Amino acid sequence: MKILACGDVVGRKGRLAVMEHVPKLRSQLQLDGVIINAENAAGGFGITQAIAQEFFNIGVDVITTGNHAWDQKCVNNFFSKESRLLRPINYKTDKPGLGITKIKLHKNKSLVVINIMGKLFMPPPVVADPFFTINSTLKEYRLKQNNVDAIIIDIHAEANSEKMALANYVDGQVSAVVGTHTHVPTADARILPKGTAYQTDLGMCGPYDSVLGMQKDLSISRFLGAVPSPHMKPANGEPTLCGAVITIDDITGLALNITPIKIGGLLDSSNHQSF
Repeated sequence: MKILACGDVVGRKGRLAVMEHVPKLRSQLQLDGVIINAENAAGGFGITQAIAQEFFNIGVDVITTGNHAWDQKCVNNFFSKESRLLRPINYKTDKPGLGITKIKLHKNKSLVVINIMGKLFMPPPVVADPFFTINSTLKEYRLKQNNVDAIIIDIHAEANSEKMALANYVDGQVSAVVGTHTHVPTADARILPKGTAYQTDLGMCGPYDSVLGMQKDLSISRFLGAVPSPHMKPANGEPTLCGAVITIDDITGLALNITPIKIGGLLDSSNHQSF
């Protein structure tokens, strides 16, 4: 099984990168599934039903989010109706939507995707402890049991230490743990000792001639203490699609390989990728 996981999609440029490259990658790499984090897809803040549907239409199987999940109020009802659109599982239960989904892929394979959020340095609302939450969740979902062929966790968190600790905590119980939220692709993609693929952050799908996908001058003004504080807007440069391709053993459900990808824009390394 081969799964593409993409980092935070930022604004229109990030969406265009996904729309352009995901269909090509599905075909070229014979992908079995595609996961994207799209909590910044709508003007840098949240996601709408229309944007989510566009992603599903071009071959995205599951959309994860994070602390910006409900920035677009119009999407609340869609979270409740659409099981492929996730919010962190450790949010309070009064929040709409699910934090886990199980989808059928071709060849009758099943993929479980879990969206969870870290606590360190993250803004409110307060979420439940991610370690206790994931421990109880994985008691119900076990690799190669009850028709679970693969499990991938998106941990949306600020602190690298928290992402690394959680990945090692579940090593051998899930196929992969990939980080989102910081918008910067890390150079530590690897297979952990017990067989779980890991990358601290997938990076973002958006323009890197920016500050985390936002216009540089506006971000600088904020740091300089401009009054009133300017409203952040997505940058308009050429976007890079960042993520990783995870190859999973059909027998064990554990990872065989994880390969980071950076396509287009300032970070492009697509001419050097080998899958």
